[in-house]
Amino acid sequence: MAHLFLVKDIAFQAGLSTATVDRVLNGRPGVRRQTEMRVKAAIAELEKQQPGAMGSGRMLAIDIVMETPQRFSDAVRAAFEAEMATFLPGIFRCRFHFAEVMKPAELVQLLDRIRLRGTHGIVLKAPDVAEVAAAVARADAAGIPVVTLVTDLPNSARIAYAGADNRAAGETAAYLIGEFLGAGGGKVLVTLSSGRFRGEEEREIGFRRVIRARYPEIGITEISEGHGTDTATGTLAAAALAADPAINAVYSIGGGNRAVLAAFDAAKRPVRVFVAHDLDADNRALLAARRIGFVLHHDLKTDARSAFRAIMSRATALPRAVTPSLSSVEIVTPYNMPAAD
Repeated sequence: MAHLFLVKDIAFQAGLSTATVDRVLNGRPGVRRQTEMRVKAAIAELEKQQPGAMGSGRMLAIDIVMETPQRFSDAVRAAFEAEMATFLPGIFRCRFHFAEVMKPAELVQLLDRIRLRGTHGIVLKAPDVAEVAAAVARADAAGIPVVTLVTDLPNSARIAYAGADNRAAGETAAYLIGEFLGAGGGKVLVTLSSGRFRGEEEREIGFRRVIRARYPEIGITEISEGHGTDTATGTLAAAALAADPAINAVYSIGGGNRAVLAAFDAAKRPVRVFVAHDLDADNRALLAARRIGFVLHHDLKTDARSAFRAIMSRATALPRAVTPSLSSVEIVTPYNMPAAD
């Protein structure tokens, strides 16, 4: 396996021992396929980050931990990799830990493993549950700053939140759908990936508040726990449509939009208006094809920049902590969609 890096750097990036990495690099027996893939991924990440590391000063290694569908983790990875180069000569090196679904115990185990191995900071998208908050407290007590991303853990020891105002985003979705449906009303299918995420809960609260106050003729049906995956979300959407013939609009908080649209197609039901979140690859294609009407987007690069600055302020012991400002929510249509990076 050709590479230009020290074994210890690959091991650090992969979260493995140097002995294990050495076995993989030299093709020795007794190595699991999963371990080999972790080493290959670590080398690929180092190759991407190497141009910025050349001639840099202090290196700050951070771990980005997310439970999220791959289409969103891909967008987050791209945003963090793009922003790393803007922080020269104080270079960041990112290690990514992504899974579409993680049990709280698995997530806690990962956070504790990162804490024990060592890191300059953790960027975390995780459910707002007591076990995760306790793991964040352990990291903070060990001197490791934690920044929450996209969805917050407000009652934890995290040092900052990087993301949008989720309640305002939900209110914006309610306004768009309410004005579009008008006096004729209807019923909105609200999709959440999971009720455990504070950010999704805030979006739903904002949405329901505005619908209740301004558009009382519009009803709401909610589905949850599809984890943003197409198979599970599509099954939930199909069941909701079969149970309620009045559903004629969608506010997708948790993703799985292709599957939701497929459920409407299978039921031969129209969607009068569809509001989604985030300009990932799927939503770009659906927006361009006019399958969805609006995407509520916030710049993930801004969130990455905020996270880097918050961690740097702790790592360099600045006299005043950096408090990230909330990233703004943009309403994107097929006519003002920004070019892909």
